[in-house]
Amino acid sequence: MEIPPVYEAKQSRDEYDIPWKEVIEEFLRELLALLLPALHDSIDWSRTPEFLDQELARILVDAATTNRRVDKLIKVWLKDGSERWILLHVEVQGDRDPEFEERMFQCYYRIYDLFRKMVVGIALLADMSDSWRPVEYCSGQFGSQIIYRFNAIKLLDFMGREDELRASNNPFAVVLLAHLYAKKTRGDTERRYQVKKEIIRGLHQKGLDHQKIRQLLRFIDWILQLPKIANQQLAQELAELEGESKMPSYVTSFEQIGMEKGMEKGMEKGMEKGMEKGMEKGVEKGRKEEGSSMLLRLLRRRFTDLPGWVEQKVINANLELLEEWADRFVHAHSLEDIFGDEAQTAH
Repeated sequence: MEIPPVYEAKQSRDEYDIPWKEVIEEFLRELLALLLPALHDSIDWSRTPEFLDQELARILVDAATTNRRVDKLIKVWLKDGSERWILLHVEVQGDRDPEFEERMFQCYYRIYDLFRKMVVGIALLADMSDSWRPVEYCSGQFGSQIIYRFNAIKLLDFMGREDELRASNNPFAVVLLAHLYAKKTRGDTERRYQVKKEIIRGLHQKGLDHQKIRQLLRFIDWILQLPKIANQQLAQELAELEGESKMPSYVTSFEQIGMEKGMEKGMEKGMEKGMEKGMEKGVEKGRKEEGSSMLLRLLRRRFTDLPGWVEQKVINANLELLEEWADRFVHAHSLEDIFGDEAQTAH
């Protein structure tokens, strides 16, 4: 099978960060079990961890930093009944950052200053520089000194342990495997195609539920990008293998994720193009209905049960407003991120 040559469009920061944010929230327990087992074993997992995005936003709103990446602040309870706040900072840029240690310290002291909460700092270093291994921030003179140490996990250290990750039943091992192969197959479409197929086929051996499978597929599809025609070929080949080996029907989810990702990026462009060409009123009405239908479909996928006011707003919105909401949707984590003040006053 001939695979078309790769064209890797440069991913924006948000495009690369969003899948990491989603996979951390979905697989926090598995992440800690694999990377920090002592911490994992100390946590009372009968109590659901709380992701404190709003609290972290308050802390960092006036921070004098511009290179902040995937920060997560999470409250967990220990088995002794006490609570801890965990700071996860995922460093996904490929270059050294001389301010990284200071940013980790800055997060720590801001959290402590505002809430008087101790923080377990965790840095997942996803770059490819073996010599860059930040573990602490130090500052001081004339007998006064500050030393802040944090947990630093270098994902590069898993290079060469791919067979171990494949054999693991921990779903976060799939995340690491996809990340490593994204680095190893840059510019090599044929190899990336085969690796992506292998990783997706291996999912059925993990015994995961449908929601976790979809989340992993979404991450795999984002990080192991292929040209559109190659992705279509891959979906077709997986469908054929599914029929032969009675694989679970993950291919449908894979195709849906690709379609939804394309709609997220292309819906507003299609509406704008239609408006520029001066469509007939009937065609414009059809475009509006199509745009409303697609946006509602994406909203239901991300936020599950939608309140009635959302459906009414989307159905009654004009093309310009649909375009604006579609643009916000791509990076939204809540309905407020999309509809703004309208969401708060809708009731």
